[in-house]
Amino acid sequence: MDLATIIGFIGALGFVIMAMVLGGDISIFFNVPSVLIVFGGSTFVVLMQYPLAQFLGAGKVAAKAFAFKLQSPEELIEKVVEMADAARKGGFLALEEAEIENTFMQKGVDMLVDGHDVEVVRSTMGKDISNTSERHEAGSIIFKSLGDVAPAMGMIGTLIGLVAMLSAMDDPKAIGPAMAVALLTTLYGAMLANLVCLPIAFKLQVRAGEEKLNQALILDGILGIADGQNPRVIEGVLKGYIAESKRETKEEAE
Repeated sequence: MDLATIIGFIGALGFVIMAMVLGGDISIFFNVPSVLIVFGGSTFVVLMQYPLAQFLGAGKVAAKAFAFKLQSPEELIEKVVEMADAARKGGFLALEEAEIENTFMQKGVDMLVDGHDVEVVRSTMGKDISNTSERHEAGSIIFKSLGDVAPAMGMIGTLIGLVAMLSAMDDPKAIGPAMAVALLTTLYGAMLANLVCLPIAFKLQVRAGEEKLNQALILDGILGIADGQNPRVIEGVLKGYIAESKRETKEEAE
């Protein structure tokens, strides 16, 4: 679980709800027409912009903002060095017995064991990195679009409410509900964009960057093993993927 995402979401939503409660009866902040305009309208506008499969898959991708298991670069470097030692002593076939948790790393090892040329390994795994980045981008862009559309739908709802209010100026009882639609749609649009959609989109970008960094690290490690480089040399190269402060902390601990 990603505590930052969960705590941030609960905290932001909690403070907004707390402000509503302190302001009086919280039920005044609920309006069905406003919900339909913002949530329903935003959903279908974004659906128009993208293929159905990409739109429906966005929900599955969004889960990565809240729960995402990713090995640390330090763990990956340790595993690569371990495999480099094994390959140096027993050849690539010795890697068949290695227990590898990362599927991308497993694919690279399988290619080495099968005897593929280094350039083939580089090209195939590089293409996998590009495809993975594109999939992450396809998911995050849906939430970016929702974050852009929701405030606009809120403005449309505001205009609808103002038109209804102005057309009923001779009936004081109708002015209040119309004004509520006008204001609440703006509120809903801002909340949907800034409390939900945009934070998720940005967190998915962070996740994509972390995974791309790990995959690039693994690719360099696999290519180092394929070239028969010394495990210590491979380790030195891969440590370049770790922030200098973390490297110093690890070296001090050792």
